[in-house]
Amino acid sequence: MNLRDLRYFVTLADTGHFGKAAERCFVSQPTLSAQIKKLENYLGVQLIERQPRRVALTEMGTKILPLARRMLQESDEIVALARNEHDPLSGKLKVALIPTIGPYLLPLLMRKLRRKLPRLKLMLYEYQTQPLLDKLRAGDIELGILALPVPLDGLEARALYREPFTVAVPNNSDLAKKANVKVEDLSGETLLLLEDGHCLRDQALDVCGRIEARESEDYRATSLETLRQMVAAGLGVTLLPELATRGPFGSGQGLTVKQFARPVPARTVGAVWRKSSARTEAINAISAVIETTMKEIKK
Repeated sequence: MNLRDLRYFVTLADTGHFGKAAERCFVSQPTLSAQIKKLENYLGVQLIERQPRRVALTEMGTKILPLARRMLQESDEIVALARNEHDPLSGKLKVALIPTIGPYLLPLLMRKLRRKLPRLKLMLYEYQTQPLLDKLRAGDIELGILALPVPLDGLEARALYREPFTVAVPNNSDLAKKANVKVEDLSGETLLLLEDGHCLRDQALDVCGRIEARESEDYRATSLETLRQMVAAGLGVTLLPELATRGPFGSGQGLTVKQFARPVPARTVGAVWRKSSARTEAINAISAVIETTMKEIKK
């Protein structure tokens, strides 16, 4: 048994398809199939149920999969640790951001990261909160940028900045005439929210939980941009993180973005990584750039 064969097995379990797994592992399909069979022979158990159009794990394969993931993760940590000894701020780093942060933070950040950390190559991904945490624990990514708090079993977290919420209202709404909006002013309004799985949905519900705002049952958006269009069409109001209202994302095209009166509802954005990570120096360096960037923006 070797790490290569375990990687083939894990990839096959993730893709559920021999062809896709072979492509991801940069080998031919017959080679991957033969190595999986070799692993099964060595262990003396069947790991995979080979069906005409799909692959399924056997009961034993399901039990072995998390152990195989852990072994691969720890082997990757060994390699990363050895490389970091020479230059901890170089090489690839897999970073994932949630959809309500990534499109708005990255344009402010990337040029500074390239200037301050020129040898570090970021591989960027976008996931909702729970899939992001799952991939972080599985070793598929090394750093997550998301809204805190989150369950930290096996993970470390660092708060990076506090992001106020704003409220987007139709241009013809009475709320659009106010200098700023109190949370209580949303009472009786139709509240437009993201679909289940987005933490911003839960945060918006938490902010509006003490008032009688009605959640729209007819519309559940998949992105903030969809929410923006729904507000512009006069279907209701929504909460937007402050970064999502800067520059071209601000007022106009049928909607007005209003600031909340104090106390301003907000969310905490932070970095999350595995406690066992060998890339903590690079993670801390990226976190510091984010903190500095957000402080400069607020000046």
